[in-house]
Amino acid sequence: MDIRVFKQADFEEVITLWERCDLLRPWNDPETDIERKLHHDADLFLVAEVGGEVVGSVMGGYDGHRGYAYYLGVHPDFRGRGIANALISRLEKKLIARGCPKIQLMVREDNDAVTGMYEKLGYEPQDVICLGRRLIEDQEY
Repeated sequence: MDIRVFKQADFEEVITLWERCDLLRPWNDPETDIERKLHHDADLFLVAEVGGEVVGSVMGGYDGHRGYAYYLGVHPDFRGRGIANALISRLEKKLIARGCPKIQLMVREDNDAVTGMYEKLGYEPQDVICLGRRLIEDQEY
């Protein structure tokens, strides 16, 4: 397995991966999300490759105060091999190198398997409520 920074040639393969991993929602346009990411800290957008195939991804961010992880997904046929752990670990190392003191992520409440995986990696539920507001509508849903 090779973990590397996303390349433009990965575009379609990553979107297909996100579809297989059920990461997409109608209100998030994956093409727009990727294009935006490529203009901001593109080196924090990582993919895992096995045999020339993209089988995992994580999109990281850092705002100078906290780090974030989004779009962490591993192809269903490749789960249980430590790929998610390797991706998040590499992202954490990149964030630490920038002086980032803490990483946060969001998991859907009903996603017990993923919550359990993160807890095994040392992540703890935070006593916060996530609030959001869309500033730009990417598409009608």
